[in-house]
Amino acid sequence: MNKITNETVVVKIPASTANLGPGFDALGMALSLYAWLELSVANETEVKLYGAGMDELPTDSSNLVYQVAQRVFAKAGLAEQPLKISMYSDIPLTRGLGSSASAIVGALVAANEMLGGVFAQEELFQMATELEGHPDNVGASLFGGIIVSSWDGVAAPYVKITPPQALETIVIIPDFQLSTEKARHALPEQYSKSDVVFNIGRSSLLVAALASGQLQLIRSAIQDRIHQPYRASLIPGMSYILEQAVHHGALGAALSGAGPTLIAFIDCHSEQKAQLQQFMVDTMSSEGIAATTMTLAPDQFGARVIYKEEQVVRDLPFMELIKGDDC
Repeated sequence: MNKITNETVVVKIPASTANLGPGFDALGMALSLYAWLELSVANETEVKLYGAGMDELPTDSSNLVYQVAQRVFAKAGLAEQPLKISMYSDIPLTRGLGSSASAIVGALVAANEMLGGVFAQEELFQMATELEGHPDNVGASLFGGIIVSSWDGVAAPYVKITPPQALETIVIIPDFQLSTEKARHALPEQYSKSDVVFNIGRSSLLVAALASGQLQLIRSAIQDRIHQPYRASLIPGMSYILEQAVHHGALGAALSGAGPTLIAFIDCHSEQKAQLQQFMVDTMSSEGIAATTMTLAPDQFGARVIYKEEQVVRDLPFMELIKGDDC
């Protein structure tokens, strides 16, 4: 019978961007924007959430982190465990940067570590994919780097690609939320053969370009006909940014996940970073939309335990524990 061996675990989880243009529900990349999660054994369940928008989430046993952690315990043969949950996130909610995936992955990794690591990463990935319904965001947050995967409802085989060293991104996050459900409802039930063939070719080329470091191919490879054209009406300024970003220094640009965040890929040595960033801000502003930009590198490591039982200072508050974390 498995048992809890680490009564307190702290995990750091990266944000993620999904699809990367044509790789709908198949490609994901981890980004250097993070959430931190602490799970502890408790006499009764307590949930404390920190960060922008986190006060909108439940703080009882219906909380996603609590529910996912209990799944891990149940799979290990344990009864429901009261938990103290503390979570701080810099990942904005419902913006297309994998906030729900980071919570799922964080809960899986932390609960598994509390059990002494009884489940392999591949098992956690299968659980995460089943919970999320697609492997792109959860794979990237769990493993780091670029994840190429597929999900048939039973298994999610994957390949991890180390992002090219020169690859960097600029994201622009509009000041409004867009639910994944609404974004998915914008998609058609059927596609033409030419559009499907177009995306197969582009996504294949994109994977090859990223794997080989041929960044100049991103401009052609990142084009999409499966989801972005249908979601453009939900995000003012999106079409113009995707079309024109390459003229302001981008290697290519895409909708991040279901949006509304847009992501531009750029060579980290480019002297046009400021120009590209300003172009994106000006485009959103011309549509009357306030937005925030960030320059983010690919995260190479994925979710990782930064403290566990013997390392945790019991009397140190959670926010002090993660303050200045540079793991």
